[in-house]
Amino acid sequence: MSPQARLCESEPVNQDWEDRVTAAWATFDDYPEERAAEFRAVIDALVAELPEGSPLGPFEQACAWDSTGHSDKAAPLYREALALGLSEASGYKGRRAKIQLSSSLRNIGRAEDGVKLLTPELDAPSDELDDAVRACLALCLSSLGRDREGLSLVLGALAPHLPRYQRSMANYARALVEPED
Repeated sequence: MSPQARLCESEPVNQDWEDRVTAAWATFDDYPEERAAEFRAVIDALVAELPEGSPLGPFEQACAWDSTGHSDKAAPLYREALALGLSEASGYKGRRAKIQLSSSLRNIGRAEDGVKLLTPELDAPSDELDDAVRACLALCLSSLGRDREGLSLVLGALAPHLPRYQRSMANYARALVEPED
């Protein structure tokens, strides 16, 4: 049984629903700030199609609140999605939720909670979100006055993408956080 079938039991979330969510997000830039509530209503309508208890609903709603400038409303929804098993339903979306929740926590003055949430992600299986984990964690660390640690993370994430100086940048990143002799 697929995770989606388990998640929604009688009516699994299907590719059509996912495609419609993707299409809705593709229109996000069509909604200026003064129409943010209209965009959230589009997401809410899609979420209303989900069965009770689906972690996808609060995740999409959190994303909509977050993307329209309301980290305070997004954070509890990200937590709800994770508590309902978002990571089990979709490891990728679960990781996105942790990154985005950490960012929201930082925005509402709870950067330490963001650090606690994201630090374990440094040891998670690698995927295309690794650099986003490091970037968001760096911002949380900077908000706590731990700029050297944050810069180390950012340089470490940047190093593999450079056409030259990869080894040097990786060494500089490590040196920022290693104890001095």
